[in-house]
Amino acid sequence: MTDLTDLGIAAIRDGVRAGSFSAVEVADAFVVKVAKAKPLNAFLVETPDHALAAAKAADAARAAGETLKPLAGVPIGMKDLFCTKGVATTAASHILEGFTPTYESTVSQNLWDAGAGMLGKLNMDQFAMGSSNETSAFGNVVSPWRKPGSDAPLAPGGSSGGSSSAVAAGLCPGATGTDTGGSIRQPAAFTGISGIKPTYGRCSRWGTIAFASSLDQAGPMARDVRDCAIMLEAMAGFDAKDATSLQLDVPKWEQGLTGNLAGKRVGIPKEYRVDGMPAEIEALWQAGIDWLKDAGAEIVEVSLPHTKYALPAYYIIAPAEASSNLARYDGVRYGLRDLPEGAGLQDMYAATRAAGFGAEVKRRIMIGTYVLSAGFYDAYYTQAQKVRTLIARDFERAWEQCDVLLAPTAPSAAFALGDKSADPLAMYLNDVFTVPSSLAGLPAMSVPGGLDKDGLPLGLQIIGKALDEQGVLNAGLAIEERAGFVARPESWW
Repeated sequence: MTDLTDLGIAAIRDGVRAGSFSAVEVADAFVVKVAKAKPLNAFLVETPDHALAAAKAADAARAAGETLKPLAGVPIGMKDLFCTKGVATTAASHILEGFTPTYESTVSQNLWDAGAGMLGKLNMDQFAMGSSNETSAFGNVVSPWRKPGSDAPLAPGGSSGGSSSAVAAGLCPGATGTDTGGSIRQPAAFTGISGIKPTYGRCSRWGTIAFASSLDQAGPMARDVRDCAIMLEAMAGFDAKDATSLQLDVPKWEQGLTGNLAGKRVGIPKEYRVDGMPAEIEALWQAGIDWLKDAGAEIVEVSLPHTKYALPAYYIIAPAEASSNLARYDGVRYGLRDLPEGAGLQDMYAATRAAGFGAEVKRRIMIGTYVLSAGFYDAYYTQAQKVRTLIARDFERAWEQCDVLLAPTAPSAAFALGDKSADPLAMYLNDVFTVPSSLAGLPAMSVPGGLDKDGLPLGLQIIGKALDEQGVLNAGLAIEERAGFVARPESWW
């Protein structure tokens, strides 16, 4: 029998339905593999009982002749930003160490209702702030990939680095991620998997620990485009508890998948050809253009003139929202409390936040508080919001000429852990291609396109119109079918 942990979501779902293997066999295989993969540090909490309980329910339903749920028999990983009832949830921060929610996030509940089981909570950059998974309070996540002949640990991307590492290493067939400025797409590109950020509002934010409320959006990370479509169908849907949730029916994305792009126009944004772009990224981009042409698409050049302002605008807006959202962590109600002897209330606030937050979180809180202060609100925050409007307008004008956009996902392949941790600006530049679509709230996806000269994965990004996840998934599938990416990291852990 094929190693069950080599199977993706669709193959597991279909195999359980057909009786080729039991859901419990699948769950057992992944539980064993997760337990052996400690060197990756992808899981903060392992929940084998949750996975096995869901598997037993799936097998019982099949034995009784009942119609199986959409994800029956599929165990997944859950990013530690989603609150899970009765299971520790920390956002990878000491300030929430010991916090066990008494409620379930809407996204995770939707997945459990669809029959999925949870293998555990996945490590991440603290409060989703980071591009390398080096800001976690519980240690770095390590990519399962290695350069040939080198043992240097590589970054799995961030903030959803635990999710990307776990899926790439075969520890789970799919995982949840969240994307604020690229935190699904960039780690997917670094580890050779697929990941989609849906339109803002497609997935409820209720029960998801907030970083930047106007940007945060949950999405799936999986082995291929079809698996992402299946998982996103289960995650999405209207939620009255989230004021930003879109009151729309969830489309049948898997059913609508096609790699035939006849009659579609693909835009190539000229502003994404940045100075100093590595030749390998440029070559991959051209290969992506050729693949989409082969799929029947017409290629057109478009302009997004305010792209160069996206990154600075993002790093004003996101920290400003983080500053407000993280004010609730003060040692009073839950989580860490640092109360020095003889301390007053203000002393407790200061001591708790100093001990609980990591350096990157503190940096962003300070930036956010600064740009929201009375003397600088109009000079920075108001201007950044105006730029955001202009960026959204650029996309609207581009849609008059094309249906989707094609661009690189990240400006490089995965870098070594520690290479950029001392230079925040260099780290922030990893989001240069992903941030514009986040500011505009648009669906965007990364699919693996090939390997660099060191044998490391490179990703291509598809950006679509609001609510056109189907167009994004179809273009992603067209690339996937033609790229023929089958590389997997060799097991060393």
